[in-house]
Amino acid sequence: MPEDRVPDAKTIWLFRERLTKKGIVKQLFHGFEYQLQLKGLAARKGQIVDASFIEAPRQRNTREENKDIKAGITPESFAENNHKASQKDVDARWTKKNNEVHFGYKVHVAIDNENKLIRDYDVTSAEVHDSQVFIELLADNSSADVWADSAYQSEASTLELYASGYRNKVHKKARRNKPLSVKQQEMNSKKSKTRARVEHVFGSMENEQGGMFVRTIGHTRAAVKIGLMNLAYNMRRMVSLQRRGASVIC
Repeated sequence: MPEDRVPDAKTIWLFRERLTKKGIVKQLFHGFEYQLQLKGLAARKGQIVDASFIEAPRQRNTREENKDIKAGITPESFAENNHKASQKDVDARWTKKNNEVHFGYKVHVAIDNENKLIRDYDVTSAEVHDSQVFIELLADNSSADVWADSAYQSEASTLELYASGYRNKVHKKARRNKPLSVKQQEMNSKKSKTRARVEHVFGSMENEQGGMFVRTIGHTRAAVKIGLMNLAYNMRRMVSLQRRGASVIC
């Protein structure tokens, strides 16, 4: 109820820790899918796949420490200082995109075109290329159409989509000495009108859910925090869709 007391930060932290230890956030997320089905919000009109960076507190490590971390080795300085080690995120990674530097993780999502609800997701470190998490995100939908930007375009993904019975609406990608034709550019522009709907999801999280970042340590805790962000978005979106439906009926 609106008049109920809001749990303090410590209570929320403890609750999230319990979820982390039980490893059930993905189960909760998919469990809510059943509630969406009961409300008549099944996935329809195809699906859109995209990814966004989730920033983490930036680490101040030496070059030698970063080299060990990338190699999957615990730096000697961490092993000698338990307090220091507990504050270091050895799972988050640095990456660069469009001249912007990012540190942390990446959330990969598949939304349905009609309702803009997240139907599945995955969490990786930031350097993982979008195309490495693609086909496995695709969920049940009333339509076989799949949209994604050109980062997902490859011969392998084209074959996988075809073999799985999907209709490929992924943006075409220009290659060295082989620019896109006028027709291909026009088709990309047409696809963008639908594909851009996934940007609204990330925009909602950024502007209405406190931002796309985590202050946790390690992939496991980050995945829990991000999974709860996705679940909270779907809950908010469900309420919005229900209100919209009620206003149409009235």
